[in-house]
Amino acid sequence: MSERRFEGTGVTPLSGVGTVRWYDQSVELPDPPAPESVDTDAERDRFEDARAEARDQLQAERERAAEAVGESEAEILDAHVQFLEDPQIVSGVEDAIDGGLPAEHAVEEGFADAIETLAAAGGKMAERTDDLRDIRDRLFRILSDTETVDLADVPEGTVVLAEMVTPSDTAKLDPERVAGFATAKGGRTSHAAIFARSIGIPAVVGVGESLFEIEDGAEVVVDGIEGIVILDPDEETRERASGGRDVEIRTEPVATEDGTEIEVAANLGTLAELDGAAAQGADGIGLFRSEFLFLDRESPPEEDEQFETYVEALDAFPDGRVVVRTLDVGGDKPIPYLEQPEEDNPFLGVRGIRRSLSFDDELFRTQLRALLRAAGVGEGTLSVMFPLVSTVEEVESALATVEEVSDVLDDEDVTHGRPELGVMIETPAAVLMGPELAECLDFFSIGTNDLTQYVMAADRENDDVADLHDPRHPAVLRAIDRSVQAAHAGDAWIGMCGEMAGNPEVTELLVGLGLDELSMSAVTIPDVKANVEATDDETARRVAQRALAATTKSEVIETLSDTQ
Repeated sequence: MSERRFEGTGVTPLSGVGTVRWYDQSVELPDPPAPESVDTDAERDRFEDARAEARDQLQAERERAAEAVGESEAEILDAHVQFLEDPQIVSGVEDAIDGGLPAEHAVEEGFADAIETLAAAGGKMAERTDDLRDIRDRLFRILSDTETVDLADVPEGTVVLAEMVTPSDTAKLDPERVAGFATAKGGRTSHAAIFARSIGIPAVVGVGESLFEIEDGAEVVVDGIEGIVILDPDEETRERASGGRDVEIRTEPVATEDGTEIEVAANLGTLAELDGAAAQGADGIGLFRSEFLFLDRESPPEEDEQFETYVEALDAFPDGRVVVRTLDVGGDKPIPYLEQPEEDNPFLGVRGIRRSLSFDDELFRTQLRALLRAAGVGEGTLSVMFPLVSTVEEVESALATVEEVSDVLDDEDVTHGRPELGVMIETPAAVLMGPELAECLDFFSIGTNDLTQYVMAADRENDDVADLHDPRHPAVLRAIDRSVQAAHAGDAWIGMCGEMAGNPEVTELLVGLGLDELSMSAVTIPDVKANVEATDDETARRVAQRALAATTKSEVIETLSDTQ
């Protein structure tokens, strides 16, 4: 039997071969019984028991996710718990039970209104419907005692296929057992894809309806490098997929063929990831998500706890740089003990630096104290960046706060230093104001996930606009180019910490655009370093010029494919 190939989007530079196990969590409900036959008290008890079990499951999954991929990614699961506790949803289910429905059917009715409301809201809020459906279906399975595939305990050499997988699903996957996974839906920057990269599992997403032609028990190769699933692979294809990665771990900094040094760093969410990043050859930390310090607790961390964490990170890279993003909450990152305003569209609301300069001013000052103290004693170079900046006034206020905190530490005779100060380039406003921002900062770091989302008005979790959420669109590339030019004109260095930085296929393009630093999931560092060393500066600049001159994404892709 000859091979068949199914094209999708590769999300990890890994490949694997194994036996297909289809994963389907859907539950078919029978017709409800007559209302008069329903014991409403018993059904209420069943519903409460199911909620309690779902809560326990989610907590266990969150802990596994935090250990496997870090707190920042694990916090995605917090939204599921919030929906489980939502008073409107709970009261809707209870009203349906009181109306004579069994708990299963009451859950279906109680969640229906909330799903419809979020779907009608559009944008990022509409994508929360997947979280709602996940919670609803979890309750279905518990109430109906439905047997499900335990993703944490599949046979070794399993390739998981599914229409889509949730972050909680991906967090259960054991790299020692799972040879890879592929989905009909999804994109490279979806949370499930990010999880896959973090734990090092070969994955291909967005294959489409043709994926359903592959039967349970078939042998397939999942090639996350080429973005293909291969059914009935021949011996040569199997050996190539199972042979491991033929890439050298480069522990020293790398440069292009012409000697241009490019810093290749890791994105981290917890201190537990430090060793893994160093083992993959990271030069430093290009994005240290400080949010993990504030999660899973009832009050914010004290200054000394933060200080010790930052020093530990700095000491892990004594010859490198550690870029700490100040607390970035709001939008889809709520923290229960912090004031959270009701907003119709929280992703365009009070989040990032906007919170630090308003609701979280004291928290911001405490974090800055810890960071400045760490800069004075840590072995590595500390850089601090402010998230979701849109105006010069925000930067001026943030810098003034840094100076005020430094003055207080001086008065207290507390040892401290001055870290590099920069901003994340995530908004079109920051791109347009780049020259003015660079005048007062040491560096920029481009967050391509949010920048692409805002430039293209395309939610990265919405499969219907997945094609738009792609940084290879000319508009996004021109925004990146404009940011690079502004940074260098202002004598600032510029890096990239979004998912684009970790895509080996665009390394040459990014070097040609003039990026000084690239930061990514640790698993992709060896491939990117290898590509940097294989890059010729003049050729890279020509590739960048051609990509910037393109008017469509397809032209950009053609330009990149011509250089492969």
